Amino acid sequence: MATSKVYIETSVFSYLTSRVSKDKVVAAHQLVTAQWWKNESRHYELRASEIVLREAAKGDPHAARKRLLKINECTLLPLTDEVLYIAEYFMAGNIVPKKAAEDILHIAVGTAHGVDFLLSWNCAHIANAEIQRRLSVLARDLKYELPTLCTPLELFRSRR
Repeated sequence: MATSKVYIETSVFSYLTSRVSKDKVVAAHQLVTAQWWKNESRHYELRASEIVLREAAKGDPHAARKRLLKINECTLLPLTDEVLYIAEYFMAGNIVPKKAAEDILHIAVGTAHGVDFLLSWNCAHIANAEIQRRLSVLARDLKYELPTLCTPLELFRSRR
């Protein structure tokens, strides 16, 4: 069986490399992310994009350096005309607000490059079942398959 490809969105790298949050929910997500990276990531072909690089480079230079080191463990997917076309089509569907265009761009990258999963902690505009359902219809219109949009918590292989 071929190895599945996982596109890792910026929020995952942020949770993976930042100091443990005082917010208990965020801290739990950080722990899950660290466990996923340690135990599960080796079972997948890891992907990121120029968008992830750009977003991860923002902010505190020390924190950005830590994020960028982790991103270097991934194969970068290019931002192509095909990606931009898919993103425009998705945005025209009015599924997310215009301010979420960068989030849709992540999904378009994963869709255009045929990844199996898109890993994110952005549950408002990416790892969201309602958005996934609606975007999958638009992807099929374009003859693409939408990646499964999920959090690291949802992408643990079953234990037998």
